[in-house]
Amino acid sequence: MEEQLQQIKAWLGTGSINIFGLPMSGKDTVGVRLAEALGAKFLSSGIIVRAMEEQQQKDYSHKGALIPSGVFYDWVLPYFELPELKDYPLILSSIGRWKGEEDSVMNVARNAGHPIMAVVNLQLTEQEVYERWEAAKLLGDRGLRADDIDKEVFARRIAEFKDKTLPVLKRYHELGILIQMKADGSKDQVFIRLVETLAQFAQSAKNLPPILPNNVADASSNN
Repeated sequence: MEEQLQQIKAWLGTGSINIFGLPMSGKDTVGVRLAEALGAKFLSSGIIVRAMEEQQQKDYSHKGALIPSGVFYDWVLPYFELPELKDYPLILSSIGRWKGEEDSVMNVARNAGHPIMAVVNLQLTEQEVYERWEAAKLLGDRGLRADDIDKEVFARRIAEFKDKTLPVLKRYHELGILIQMKADGSKDQVFIRLVETLAQFAQSAKNLPPILPNNVADASSNN
């Protein structure tokens, strides 16, 4: 695995890998582990949003809905330009979940020296997601997140992913940087599968970063 990790590091440089998936698919779990293995920094939109909601006493996401795009731009995108992240690759967890946000994310990331090199969608069925949700409630291993407690709220998170985030993934697919990967199995199995998949993608990419369409507006000039 070490050889594969070195191959990924050489291809990634200071670029970014953005990880998506349904709730309970393991985005943060595998993202943190990948960041540690690559010597990268980890950014999670969910963690950032929950911290900002607490700080500003706002409540956008606790009922399962995605935060408005304007709030996302103000709260999350500035993280790409933090000086302490400048010389590191980034592993992202669902940065830009609403259709239309992906172009802004790509531009801000690129301008900050962290171009989006690959996007991973961790695939689980809805049945698998609900099974993990039930298990997490019994284990209590996700804290007391408000959007995990109520089944109706959790169902809304799934609906938001299908309605708003699947079009985002379609956009990345059109750009040729989307990787679909099954996320079933143990945490170790998923991590090993991710490393193998990214190493294969890096080899096929031939060290060429993704080229954005000319009609993509520079998001940094709009914020």
